[in-house]
Amino acid sequence: MVDFNFKKLPLNGGSPREVSTAVNLLIDGKHNAKGSVTLTASTTTTTVTDVRVGEDSVILFVPITANASAELGAGGMFLSSRANNSFTITHANNSQTDRTFLYTVNG
Repeated sequence: MVDFNFKKLPLNGGSPREVSTAVNLLIDGKHNAKGSVTLTASTTTTTVTDVRVGEDSVILFVPITANASAELGAGGMFLSSRANNSFTITHANNSQTDRTFLYTVNG
């Protein structure tokens, strides 16, 4: 699930208050380029839809459950494709339903 609980500035610009709020949030590290994903059980791929992703995006994962950490540690999980608005993760095929990660999108 991707949390899009953030405001964007209007395309034609925002008020000085809106602009300063956005800049201050960026300075504080709140760039809203994060999400969470749980790997799909009983298959080898999981596709995530996220409007912030592009073909050249760098996507970084942080495991937040023990099974997610084990999946990452096993070395078989990797980012197998990126496209505009989505990415695909290839991973081990098992029945675990709690392999959950936080991720960030850069670029």
